[in-house]
Amino acid sequence: MAPSHALRCCKRALNWIPVLFINLVVGWSYYAYVVELCVYTILNNAERISYLVIFHIFFAMFIWSYWKTIWSKPASPSKAFGLPRAEKELFEREERAETQQEILKKVAKNLPVYTRTAGGAVRYCDHCQVIKPDRCHHCSTCEMCVLKMDHHCPWVNNCVGFSNYKYFVLFLAYAALYCVVICATVIQYFLKFWTKQLPDTHAKFHILFLFFVAALFFISVLSLLSYHLWLVGKNRTTIEAFRAPVFTNGPDKNGFSLGFKRNAAEVFGDQGKYWMFPVSSGLGDGHSFVTRLVHIDPERANGILQQNGKSSADGKPDPCVHGNNIQHTADSSKGNIEGGQTDSVKVENEQ
Repeated sequence: MAPSHALRCCKRALNWIPVLFINLVVGWSYYAYVVELCVYTILNNAERISYLVIFHIFFAMFIWSYWKTIWSKPASPSKAFGLPRAEKELFEREERAETQQEILKKVAKNLPVYTRTAGGAVRYCDHCQVIKPDRCHHCSTCEMCVLKMDHHCPWVNNCVGFSNYKYFVLFLAYAALYCVVICATVIQYFLKFWTKQLPDTHAKFHILFLFFVAALFFISVLSLLSYHLWLVGKNRTTIEAFRAPVFTNGPDKNGFSLGFKRNAAEVFGDQGKYWMFPVSSGLGDGHSFVTRLVHIDPERANGILQQNGKSSADGKPDPCVHGNNIQHTADSSKGNIEGGQTDSVKVENEQ
């Protein structure tokens, strides 16, 4: 037990090395820009002050979003998705997988869960002992199930998911803008040092290296930012981009896509004034999602979750969702499919 605990502590400590590296680079860039460039190199006071004001605005937003991404605890499934005591005892005693699935289906029919495994089974986490909500996955590094998990990022030493995905996208955006500000304001002095128009001083190395590092980081961050903005527009996670979610009627990579505007609102919220700030403004609670194929009745979903000990979700989905030139309208009828309760869906082609 003791060696295992010691190894786990060492692993957790080592996981902070990438974060320490990023903070050292950012700390050095702050010193190089503020001290070596603005204090020792720039002689014009108006230029110096304007550079410092612009730099600190983007620096503050970058650090704010970065640390919000790091310190936002990943959201995990509520107790409503755990097995009741009687069913849990039956599940643990049962050795046959088929019978275990019947127990899970019986519990899952009272939950707003519509995705399945590739084999059509109810998604259950043996480690956390919960039925996985839609888009939820178990992170082996964090040792927990994470709601709407996107990926585990070593550069923030945290899982990126429902609780901090907006912060992560803003972190990438402000990191790119931070690099742009540095490159745009440093380039004239970079060229002057490079062409020997300025004398060799201790600032030369810092300014030359600062420009190269900012340019390289901008290229790498911009590619990652572009990819995640594409994911936001499609309402997909990184996991879903590589493996399409499986519904009761089969896999559908666009199953959660509700159109660009609603996809963006799910991450950033429906009030534009909060979009640019790393504050919580996204829609939903991470446990249930409106889909292109299955409409979740808000009253039914809230009633189920309240009955299982969970507070109701925020927001009310529209009665119909448009996606891929198909209108999916849910009626109030219910049907039993393989022992599980599901909403029937009426599909009509748009004219």
